[in-house]
Amino acid sequence: MGTYTTEIDVRFRDIDAMGHVNNAVYATYLEQARTEYFRDVLDADLSALATVLASLSIDFRRPVELTDGVVTVAIDIAELGTSSVTMTHDVRVGGEVVAEAEATLVSLDPDSGEPAPVPDEYRSTIESYHGI
Repeated sequence: MGTYTTEIDVRFRDIDAMGHVNNAVYATYLEQARTEYFRDVLDADLSALATVLASLSIDFRRPVELTDGVVTVAIDIAELGTSSVTMTHDVRVGGEVVAEAEATLVSLDPDSGEPAPVPDEYRSTIESYHGI
């Protein structure tokens, strides 16, 4: 398959005093896209997994406005480690990339809270879906 994509509506509440989507809202768009990725690709509820967001970086290219209506978030896998998954995200309006982001999620042992291997079932699905 390769790249996972999902569309997210730009809501009036996302807009700040400058008339564009507030920079903090991009993190919410990325979180929503990851939640949908886990549901659609891994058939898993992200909120039920012992997984934490370890890092997130976002590079903004241009503002998104309410009139843009919808953003598309594309997710690829940059690295699949023993206990972590690093995802890249392109946020697009139309075909134009308006932001790029990278997020690293770490799988945890639910009892100890320490890093734990990514479950084999998820690892094999990620590898198959993204051609890793």
